Amino acid sequence: MSSPASRRVLYVDDDPILARLIEKTLARAGMELVHAIDAESAERLLAEESFCAVVLDHYLAVGTGLEILQGIRARSARPPVIYVTGSSEATIAIAALKAGADDYVLKTASEDFFPLLARAIDHAIAKLDLQDAKDRADAEVHAARERAEMLLAEVHHRVANSLAMVKSLLRLQASASASEEVRTALAEAQIRIAAVAGVHRSLYLGEDVRAVELEAYLTTMLTDFARALPASIRLTIDAAPVRISADRAVCLGVMVSELVTNAVKYAWPTGGEGALRVELTEDAPGQARLEVSDDGVGIDPTLVAQGTGLGQRLLRAMGEQLGGTVEQLPTEKGARIVIRFETDAV
Repeated sequence: MSSPASRRVLYVDDDPILARLIEKTLARAGMELVHAIDAESAERLLAEESFCAVVLDHYLAVGTGLEILQGIRARSARPPVIYVTGSSEATIAIAALKAGADDYVLKTASEDFFPLLARAIDHAIAKLDLQDAKDRADAEVHAARERAEMLLAEVHHRVANSLAMVKSLLRLQASASASEEVRTALAEAQIRIAAVAGVHRSLYLGEDVRAVELEAYLTTMLTDFARALPASIRLTIDAAPVRISADRAVCLGVMVSELVTNAVKYAWPTGGEGALRVELTEDAPGQARLEVSDDGVGIDPTLVAQGTGLGQRLLRAMGEQLGGTVEQLPTEKGARIVIRFETDAV
């Protein structure tokens, strides 16, 4: 709040007697009045000193208070302005308020004018104090949020680097193993870790550390994956701009990596050329669909699942955490898996 020393009011009026009476009234209210008789002296005082409020009389010896008001409103740091006049014309009050005056007091010969003016000044100062407090609080909240987001981005960066290191260690371990089964398991673990690391990298590089742009994330992840595919398999990606929270993006990334990996392993058992497609669409506001399809041999539901079954368990677990559904749709050739999920209001 304003301190007593800062409760200085600039009063602009060419009537020195009235200025003296107002000075006594404001002194009783704990305010100090500084008097200016014209626009020139008022501008000089505003440039050299600080005031908690300005009282402008409309009719001056030269010009009007509206001209001074325009100059005050052009300043970066401007005190509240109370406009006063002896004219009862409503057009003057409207013009003053449109020009930026904070309040308007009608100057009369009665004693009511002085307490009304003092109250108007008090209200203007209180309003300014509240606005200053709000601005400071907003600035503190903004700074705190920026610090929190910076720290969170750094956390995502460190997690992504740590996961990349784990992936590298698994790759070294796989290269040192003589067992084909171990090498395959470790290679699949690297793919799953890369999917998680990709989310944290997207958060670190993105503008919002709380949400993942699936289009960029999936495109980057699957482009890296495509580089390791045999030349006979063509992977295409078509992703719409969909945003979801980080934890749900991890679930979706792991699910996509599992489906793509399974397609590469089982869709073309005898080799040959093949096409693998990943498509992300937003069918309705808040409703997204991700489809992974191939033109391979398809999935026979009567056959016992191949491998350890870990991939299927991961799909079910990630699907539950995502809050979505996983469905195998009929197709003339190959396999078609669709994941439906809700997007976040992040």
